[in-house]
Amino acid sequence: MKHHEWGLVGLALAAVTMPAWATSGDVAFATSDTAAAIETACWDTDCGDGCGGDACCGDSVGCGSSCGSSCCLENCGLFGLGYFTYDSCSDGCGLPELLLGSIACPSERCFDDFISPMTNPVYFEDPRNVTELRGIFIQHKVPATALGGDVQLYALQIRARLTERLSLIATKDGYVVSDNPLIDDGWADLDIGLKYALYRDPAAQQLLSAGFTYNIPMGTPRSRQARGDGIFNLFLTGGAELFDCGHWLSGVGGLLPVDGDANSSFVYWSNHFDYQVRKGWYGLLEFNWYHWAADGDNRLGLTGLDGGDLFNLGSAGVEGNDIVTGAFGGKYKPNRNTEIGLAWEVPLTERRDVLENRLTADLIFRY
Repeated sequence: MKHHEWGLVGLALAAVTMPAWATSGDVAFATSDTAAAIETACWDTDCGDGCGGDACCGDSVGCGSSCGSSCCLENCGLFGLGYFTYDSCSDGCGLPELLLGSIACPSERCFDDFISPMTNPVYFEDPRNVTELRGIFIQHKVPATALGGDVQLYALQIRARLTERLSLIATKDGYVVSDNPLIDDGWADLDIGLKYALYRDPAAQQLLSAGFTYNIPMGTPRSRQARGDGIFNLFLTGGAELFDCGHWLSGVGGLLPVDGDANSSFVYWSNHFDYQVRKGWYGLLEFNWYHWAADGDNRLGLTGLDGGDLFNLGSAGVEGNDIVTGAFGGKYKPNRNTEIGLAWEVPLTERRDVLENRLTADLIFRY
């Protein structure tokens, strides 16, 4: 199997040049009978029947396994005793199928060895087309320069694969609990949008998607939600397998407020690296860069200080500011439809704004 490492420029060029690829024999849009047959099998494959025989499932094209990769370490030792082991044949929790099965297609199975990113959860989108419920808990510590205290978020993301390439995504909602003097308890806004698969090569384990979300200002104002007339987020996200058992996901995007006075705007670039050390067990590293592109009208009087991914404070004096955060953590997949993750995040730059540190936990039930 060939492995390719993409840069940010490569991701952008992929989107721009896609029409040319579609007519030049690329795997995802190949015109040859063989490539078309492979692509059809990859979109339609169902890995549930005995976990055998599918030609495009997970890492099978290079490794000869239909459900998950056979290149990675087997369950052995403590992990091979039947406790905390990955079961590639298990369908996991049936909750997403019960709630979304009547309106959504099952998740695609060509990239089952990938895991979803953890940090920048509102904007860093998984490039795969999946149907899932993702519960998120965030413990966010605010630095003293932003009046200190802690903020907790309890949220549920929903993704529904509508067609082979198109997914409906709801990436922000939930309830905020805070003892920070600036932010009170209340409901978060709702971000909803669409994601479309531009390019996918199951044989090389590479994919690229684009999409948008719209922030509906329907949250609780005292929780610093429901500001202005909403915000559009435009994004490009891609992924690739590295070294048989590793993966790189990268997402870039920008916020376009409908009301530029009430909300500031920024661009972001998020990167995720993981490695599967045992079947179903992953270590991960993530990095996020935020660059503020425009000020708000400073209605809260917070000059030079803004909120990042969860809270847009519309502050003045933030244009040109940069913040880089880093995170480490892990994920456990008991089966192909379930992920349990934990990540610890801190700023890597001197500038922190409202982030001292953050603990993020998620639980994904996929259909």
